[in-house]
Amino acid sequence: MRFEEFLKSVSKIKNIQLPAETSHLKMVPPFRRELLKQQQEAIKKAKHAGVLALFYPDKKEQTKFILILRKTYKGVHSAQVAFPGGKLEAQDTSLQDTALRETYEEVGVPIEAVQVVRKISQVYIPPSNFYVQPFIALTQVMPKFIKQDDEVEALIEVSLKHFLDKQSLITQKVKTSYSVEVEVPAFKLNDYVVWGATAMMLSEIKDLLKQL
Repeated sequence: MRFEEFLKSVSKIKNIQLPAETSHLKMVPPFRRELLKQQQEAIKKAKHAGVLALFYPDKKEQTKFILILRKTYKGVHSAQVAFPGGKLEAQDTSLQDTALRETYEEVGVPIEAVQVVRKISQVYIPPSNFYVQPFIALTQVMPKFIKQDDEVEALIEVSLKHFLDKQSLITQKVKTSYSVEVEVPAFKLNDYVVWGATAMMLSEIKDLLKQL
């Protein structure tokens, strides 16, 4: 999709009701559905984080968004694909500030170049006890990405057309944080498998864009 066309469409997104759990459940395995019903108490004690789904034009004026591959480390989100973002810090006045600050730190997009369109539904991540607030945002010029080498293994620039293609939806066996292999619904984007919380957020974004 040309970015000019995307801009016209996305301006209407603020007025659309969020599909929330309806979208999230498409991207979770059956055992996680039961956990979702039981996690309300855990959410009250969760840490908070903000992430950014940042859309932009490429050199051919086609719409893309940025994902990151996290470094391999001793942690539950090692080597996973995610949106740029991170945990709420003392200097942040809001989770939107968190998402913008972390996006600048991780991929180098200046805060002043980003327009936040709207926040979407929060997602709870049981293994790390984070309650994550995603935001849809855009920048009207192609960013000069700068990777934060100590935290980010690779930058993944995803075509909106590729993301919206039905072929991007797959089922994949993955090893969970509990060291158990399970079959999960996922997105295959630029040959990377995207599952878990990020896939849940992407599912809601996809359902919102399909309504425009």
